[in-house]
Amino acid sequence: MNWIDNFVRPKIRSFLNKRETPENLWVKDPESGEMVFYRDLEANQWVVPNSGYHMKIKGHDRLASFFDHGKFDIVPVSAVAQDPLKFRDQKRYVDRLKEARTKTGREDAVLVATGKLYDRDVTAAVQDFDFMAGSLGMAAGQGIVTGLETAASRKTPFVLFAASGGARMQEGILSLMQMPRTTVAVLRLREAGLPFIVVFTNPTTGGVTASYAMLGDVHIAEPGALICFAGPRVIEQTIREKLPKGFQRSEYLYDHGMVDMVVHRHNLRSTIGSLLGLLTNAEPIEELATVSASTQLTVTETDLSPKDEVQQPPPAASAE
Repeated sequence: MNWIDNFVRPKIRSFLNKRETPENLWVKDPESGEMVFYRDLEANQWVVPNSGYHMKIKGHDRLASFFDHGKFDIVPVSAVAQDPLKFRDQKRYVDRLKEARTKTGREDAVLVATGKLYDRDVTAAVQDFDFMAGSLGMAAGQGIVTGLETAASRKTPFVLFAASGGARMQEGILSLMQMPRTTVAVLRLREAGLPFIVVFTNPTTGGVTASYAMLGDVHIAEPGALICFAGPRVIEQTIREKLPKGFQRSEYLYDHGMVDMVVHRHNLRSTIGSLLGLLTNAEPIEELATVSASTQLTVTETDLSPKDEVQQPPPAASAE
């Protein structure tokens, strides 16, 4: 028996050809506790089939499900200074960045891409919560500015999929400076007469909500997304009162006029496609002709299944 040929080499080959598989093939639904097979969840755009719970989705997967045929081109983002404050808490900031880059395979939290949506040129940006909770630092701010400037230069609409835990504390005031920077970039896009659509995903909080994420022409939210500046736990501890059920969630904000619509993830492509057609006064697309504009413009909290009919909200009561 040749020990090297029969044992060592097969072990080396199995190590080198190891397939990338998730550590756990079953994922637990945070809402119902149901165990869902990883492949089924991935095929359903990370929406739990039975409960309709919208789980976090990676940036590349989001863009692939958004653009036509899953094809898009990544827009490079200019490099920024790393760890300008030499920040250290339990770990050095540079070490945290290395860990996040190893985990996600990207330089920072924002991914910018160009592609086509129903044959229309569109620029899109995705904030990935897996990269340091999608926090807004200099690199993320530069990514948003790059996306807005790319849309302005290419004369395309800009679609943002927002997800963030807020400003990146390791960059201090430099992180907060990204709020006015991105706001100015939004104003330039608006001056160019181009649409800016924001899709709130779970969660979108802090300085992102307090700046560019609330400056869109249309605000769409995925069902059940937490959208706020300060979180409910912080508010409860401050005012020492129990908050209403569903406070700061998509449906609550829709009922109170903070977002324009709540749309199931499976319906985002057609909804945004219809909106862009209306906002750019473009020729109607045959594929979207069967979807009425009035249906697309309002989605209620009951829209938890892609097969459900979208319903109009009841008319507002007239003032006496």
